[in-house]
Amino acid sequence: MARVIRHTLLDEALADHLQAPHWYVAFSGGVDSTALLQLLNQWCRAHKDAPPLSAVHVNHGIQDQATEWENHCAWICRFLNVPFSALRAEVSVRGKGLESAAREARYACFEEQLGKGELLFLGHHLDDQVETFFLRLLRGAGVEGLAAMPRERELGRGRLLRPLLDTSRSQLQAYAEAQGLRWIDDPSNAGTSQDRNYLRHEVMPRVQQRWPAYRQTVSRAARHLAGLSLGREQALPVPTTSYSSLGDPGLPLDFLAGSADDHAVLLIRSWLRTLGLQLPDQALLEEFLRQLRQARTDARPLLNTGSYRLQRYREHLYLLPADSPPPEEDTVLAPGQARDIPGVGRVALRRCQGEGIWLAADEELQLCWRDGGERVRLAGDKRSKTLKKVLQEAAVPPWWRRRVPLLYLGQELVAIGAIGACHSTRWGDRGQDAEAPWELVWEATNTACRD
Repeated sequence: MARVIRHTLLDEALADHLQAPHWYVAFSGGVDSTALLQLLNQWCRAHKDAPPLSAVHVNHGIQDQATEWENHCAWICRFLNVPFSALRAEVSVRGKGLESAAREARYACFEEQLGKGELLFLGHHLDDQVETFFLRLLRGAGVEGLAAMPRERELGRGRLLRPLLDTSRSQLQAYAEAQGLRWIDDPSNAGTSQDRNYLRHEVMPRVQQRWPAYRQTVSRAARHLAGLSLGREQALPVPTTSYSSLGDPGLPLDFLAGSADDHAVLLIRSWLRTLGLQLPDQALLEEFLRQLRQARTDARPLLNTGSYRLQRYREHLYLLPADSPPPEEDTVLAPGQARDIPGVGRVALRRCQGEGIWLAADEELQLCWRDGGERVRLAGDKRSKTLKKVLQEAAVPPWWRRRVPLLYLGQELVAIGAIGACHSTRWGDRGQDAEAPWELVWEATNTACRD
């Protein structure tokens, strides 16, 4: 029979996180997250200096019982007197497996939920860690992959913590039973078509017959590998992040010259870690490195991890914005006005000094988007060029070019976001008595999806 645990199990894990403004529990309703919620709830009641505790449930909408499960979680939280919120995930498979797509959508919800310095607790336990180790081993993972799940890492503006990685599934179930709690049994966990379930139901029981303490020994091996991985990264110089003309974080690729593959992969992983990104599988990263080395200089190899995308552009590797459709509808923009446009960022007409676009206070301009084939003449230039060439010369990355704001007064293009004013009847250093000089300001927002 499994030894029943107590909330004091969390003392060491929580000691360094009392300054967090809020604690959240990722609450699916399963036995793992149910036990974690109660453990944290009891710990907070015993420590008056603990941050506020809430539960957050992600409804993926892909199971027939999704609404029933959400209602169950809400009921448990009322029973425990813990604030509860439910988030709706938008699951888009798009070439990924359903499980991977659901995970990506779930973590996107968590990242959006977390404020600065806030903490999210996940109920991953010792059995999960061991299963992850074997899954990655069978997929040919390297040292970093075999380190399995980290106990703690950044997540958006906050952090993610897994305080139960040394606690077995049977211990958590015994605790939940002792507390008189109810939980959800997902029927999909009983099948063996998925690799993790096959390991859990078919392989691990046989391993336990021969090596009863395999959970602890495999977990210890994963910790050794995590230490080795960290040591290898710390021995390398941390790559300095550069930025595109629109603020996308990037990594100069000059280190590829004369660098062995293993060394190059470690540098990329080290850089991704500084951005707080979940590291991709070793095989995926090695294939991407091969493409970077062999592609033509004008090619743009792309790495899509499912949670974020990396692409080469002009000998840099950039973190792309979230994959969202470019804007299609035009809108109006008046002097002094600012608009926040999804997938674009903030666009504003700001008062300036000297040369500018001279406008009356009550004039409205059209904010439009690139359609293809436009020709422009920039302020101060003698000849017109295609808009495509202007954007290329200004090093505007390809993924932003359909999102560049174009400002029209009637049929006249007067300004281009990230470029500046165009030659027009309104541009210059003086205007009419009722007019003032204005400039178009575009603050592009890289809202990259992170796992």
